[in-house]
Amino acid sequence: MDSAAAVLSQYADMVYRLAFARTQNRFDADDVLQEVFLRYIRSAPVFREEEHRRAWLIRTTINCSKNMLTSAWFRRTVPLEDTLAAELSDTGEVYDAVMRLSQAHRTVIHLFYYEGYSVAEISGLLGCKPATVKTRLHRARNQLREALKGEMDDV
Repeated sequence: MDSAAAVLSQYADMVYRLAFARTQNRFDADDVLQEVFLRYIRSAPVFREEEHRRAWLIRTTINCSKNMLTSAWFRRTVPLEDTLAAELSDTGEVYDAVMRLSQAHRTVIHLFYYEGYSVAEISGLLGCKPATVKTRLHRARNQLREALKGEMDDV
């Protein structure tokens, strides 16, 4: 798969979902998606295996999201709470609970459950130890369990 259009077609949803999980805003996720594929086109990387392309896209998405969230421009902007609330209003309790997790916990949950990566693969993508990934997964699951238990008690 060499065509940038083919790569975009195959991986755009994955990149967007990860960007949204990290930024919690569809407009920022769109910006990250565009930046990731611009970098892909500019660098024209060659991969021996398709899994390496996928890992490159995930790593680049994480880096672009991180750059956006730490940029001076982003810190000066005021989030539109009503817009974000409207975006999330039609989603389920699980999704809402995941979005309330810290960025580190959201990322490992997304990569593990939504993208199907193993702990070792996530460790390589994030540049941390497998034990760190396991700890983040454990803590995220506990936080989700507590959040969802509270939601179920309200019903």
